Amino acid sequence: MSNKQVLDQKKVIVEEITEKMKKAESFVLVDYKGLSVDHATNLREKARELGVDYKVYKNTLMRFAAKNCGYDALVEMLEGITAVAFCEKDAVAPAKLIYDYVKENKLATLAFKGGVVENVIRSAEEVASIAQLPGKDTLIARMLGSINSPISKLVYTLDAIRQQKEEQAV
Repeated sequence: MSNKQVLDQKKVIVEEITEKMKKAESFVLVDYKGLSVDHATNLREKARELGVDYKVYKNTLMRFAAKNCGYDALVEMLEGITAVAFCEKDAVAPAKLIYDYVKENKLATLAFKGGVVENVIRSAEEVASIAQLPGKDTLIARMLGSINSPISKLVYTLDAIRQQKEEQAV
């Protein structure tokens, strides 16, 4: 394979990463050294179930993509062995996926390096905090429950008053 062909392949990969970074609601960078093949396979399966795209790219290509997107501060995070988890629909999903997987499998080898959530670069500590938040669907359900609660209480109260009046009428 010629140098030009290799360079063209790398450009395509950089464009792919750049596009994913631009479309993603969030993505996290993960140090995954020491992860067994079984764990890596299981993690990818869980990622697919959650709509998260989990991949390993060369740091050099990730650096070019980060710069293309204006995420220059990510460049310093791209050291060692790096995997990335992207999600277009849920800002919490990539961080939560990694956090929960580490917790379930008691893995010390998988660690956050940082990431981008809603176009803001976050440190490893911030990503870990975000990972502990409930998912988007859970938050929506809680909010709807909170909105519905006073109405439900009012209906129950009015029904109790109606029942009480019916009992007094008999």
